[in-house]
Amino acid sequence: MIINVSGRTDIVAYYMDWFVNRWDEGYFDVRNPFNPKLVSRIFVSDIDMIVFCTKNPLPLLDVIHLFSIPILLQVTITGYFDDIEPNVPNKRKVIECIKELSSYLGKENVCVRYDPILLNSKYNVDYHIRAFHKLCTMLNGYVSKMIVSFVDDYKNVRNNHLDYHNPSNEEHIMIKDAFEKSAADNKLNLVSCMEKEYAIGNTQDCCVSIKYAFDRTGKLYKEWKARDCQCVSMVDVGAYNSCLHGCKYCYANYDSKQIALNYKAHDVHSSLLIGHLSFDDQIKIRKQ
Repeated sequence: MIINVSGRTDIVAYYMDWFVNRWDEGYFDVRNPFNPKLVSRIFVSDIDMIVFCTKNPLPLLDVIHLFSIPILLQVTITGYFDDIEPNVPNKRKVIECIKELSSYLGKENVCVRYDPILLNSKYNVDYHIRAFHKLCTMLNGYVSKMIVSFVDDYKNVRNNHLDYHNPSNEEHIMIKDAFEKSAADNKLNLVSCMEKEYAIGNTQDCCVSIKYAFDRTGKLYKEWKARDCQCVSMVDVGAYNSCLHGCKYCYANYDSKQIALNYKAHDVHSSLLIGHLSFDDQIKIRKQ
């Protein structure tokens, strides 16, 4: 099994103590987001690889050595300010942390997401081209892959009344050509995440490929059925509406009141990320 930590929330940034506790205890309990009474129990002994996804990798520095299985680190870094990402840490500190973690994990096991690309009068094509090029230059030699995508019309995007537009054909080509050149100049593999109409980079690769997982674990996994992409099947151990970054484009956190309630309900000693098990929960062992 490969666990995703996490596409639903930023466990590394806000819940790393809980994750380490669960690792030491030997299992995680994860509520089904569509049927909350169903709980999957995941034993650490069944986990073959961890994919850490975060905007703030700093908490990993002190604990990365605790995990003796393959790790892939994906860090999201964009060019936005606090009008779009209110609580994301200083990007320069994040980049320095990536460099340190890359020395431990190996650059082939570190990716950066410039994601999502949001176009408006402030964050226009020229802005993104400059920001992406600067980022590639700073990451040269420390990262193997850059992952990009354009913003999608999620509930949070609509709720926040974000000013943005889909790229025109000309804008897409300008970004595509410039991004591909910046990545190539800095020896970075560039891929798109779930982009068909606005694809950029290597269309034969994806965020976490079946080949990459096989190379790291020696096991052949299936494609991730939950997503329309080429990524390997993963199990997310996070919970929606529990991240405090407050990013205006986020698909996973769209109810500010619920986020506050969930964060308050978090217990670092619980088997669940949010709250505790109830007597009527149905617990099923998940092996894959």
